[in-house]
Amino acid sequence: MLIRLLRAHLRPYKKPIALLVVLQFLQTCATLYLPTLNADIIDNGVVNGDSGYILGYGALMIGISLVQVVCNIGAVYYGARTASALGRDVRGAVFDRVQSFSAREVGTFGAPSLITRTTNDVQQVQMLTLMTFTLMVSAPIMCVGGIVMALGLDVPLSGVLVGVVPVLAICVTLIVRRLRPLFRSMQTRLDTVNRVLREQITGNRVIRAFVRDEYEQQRFRKANSDLTDVALGTGNLLALMFPVVMTVVNLSSIAVVWFGAHRIESGGMQIGDLTAFLAYLMQIVMSVMMATFMFMMVPRAEVCAERIQEVLDTESSVVPPLAPVTELRRRGHLELRGAGFRYPGAEEPVLRNIDLVARPGETTAVIGSTGSGKSTLLGLVPRLFDATDGEVLVDGVDVRTVDPKLLAKVVSLVPQKPYLFAGTVATNLRYGNPDATDEELWHALEVAQAKEFVERLEGGLDAPVSQGGTNVSGGQRQRLSIARTLVQRPEIYLFDDSFSALDYATDAALRAALSRETAEATVVIVAQRVATIRDADRIIVLDEGRVVGVGRHHELMADNDTYREIVLSQLTEAEAA
Repeated sequence: MLIRLLRAHLRPYKKPIALLVVLQFLQTCATLYLPTLNADIIDNGVVNGDSGYILGYGALMIGISLVQVVCNIGAVYYGARTASALGRDVRGAVFDRVQSFSAREVGTFGAPSLITRTTNDVQQVQMLTLMTFTLMVSAPIMCVGGIVMALGLDVPLSGVLVGVVPVLAICVTLIVRRLRPLFRSMQTRLDTVNRVLREQITGNRVIRAFVRDEYEQQRFRKANSDLTDVALGTGNLLALMFPVVMTVVNLSSIAVVWFGAHRIESGGMQIGDLTAFLAYLMQIVMSVMMATFMFMMVPRAEVCAERIQEVLDTESSVVPPLAPVTELRRRGHLELRGAGFRYPGAEEPVLRNIDLVARPGETTAVIGSTGSGKSTLLGLVPRLFDATDGEVLVDGVDVRTVDPKLLAKVVSLVPQKPYLFAGTVATNLRYGNPDATDEELWHALEVAQAKEFVERLEGGLDAPVSQGGTNVSGGQRQRLSIARTLVQRPEIYLFDDSFSALDYATDAALRAALSRETAEATVVIVAQRVATIRDADRIIVLDEGRVVGVGRHHELMADNDTYREIVLSQLTEAEAA
């Protein structure tokens, strides 16, 4: 998965990578040539007392060192730019894919996991790429080049390398094989910590209300401890790697000095050559250590790449049409024909055989007990989900064939849990219509019964709104969310229990103003409160995903037991009449 991900996203950067490899090759060659020059200076300059030879070759070493430094700077520069560009592209690809997901896919992965995959997982792959460009490209060149140069100096003494390199490779392989499952477990437990922390921050009021601080502390402590245990196991293995490598390095250095001394004594080798051989041994071992450092990062990056690719390979169940309809003839006619919805693997469908017609100028209400499928039904219209059975038609056209941008203009949903983005009141209201004037914003606020409290805010339309709208009350969030929809001026308004946080007086005033504002539009209201929907032109009664009644309030009270039971649970017989 890691190779597949890198191949796909590094393809546009072939030229910088090629230049980087050339620079790394040049700087590695320069590094390999320096010990040979140093050996010549010792054998031909220092031993013979030839100062001119020493100065001449010393100047040459300085020149080669400058070439090495310049090439290394260039390689690191291009490596950092390319790795950063890779991180940017992968994050963008994951974000774009997540934005295309329906509510079903988002629920499958979970928000905490998607956040971790977009941030931490991408960062791990980016860091591996940077280390590869700055360290790993030069490591094999230095290793092979060092072996060749060492063989050129003394073949018998090079036998030490035959024993050193395989031992290092075996030690590294054994440790890395145990690291991979630990890194996978680490990323999963990082998701868990993210999820628990997110729940505790979001549900802080609930925790305080039920005095569950200690319980939540224990939950976080357990998730944190689980992550720490895996991290400690990983750290222990990583800590073991460097001592093992350094032990092998030091033993090999002792062996080279020991056998090299005998070679010098017998006249088969010069002192400068032994010095150069030790330098090449260190370069070979350093290249193996660089590869070791990379191997420490590869298992975790590989796991992260699998998690990223899992998101990228997931296709949304809401697929854009190949030949989208870009124009609708009628205005706001909504119809569901035998519509149904079933989650993958579920025993029972959420909705089945739903027939519904909502016309312009009318208000259609949907009511039912909790879990009867009311919110899911509304979600089918703007394609938060796609119906698994039947059709959802807007102006006689199946929504699955309508251009998504056109559908977003025609249909607007006020969700059950309204969400406001960090910014100002104005930026939130203009979310569906960026060109709306201040006058249009104030008019929408007036209709939504939000003008009075916005005027009291410091800054008015420019008053700051925190993430999620947490600096305003639940009722104020609902009214701002309704105003945002009014600014968009769609042809079909979908209100998913959008008045639940309002008091009865505000609810009545808002619905009265809304009926005038949406007189020519189609309005569909889902509500639990009977007072909100009793005056609707048509009321749809849902029970366990089925339509069990259609009619006006007085008709359903007379002949529909399910509706009558819901009404009498909230109102007295006299109030219901």
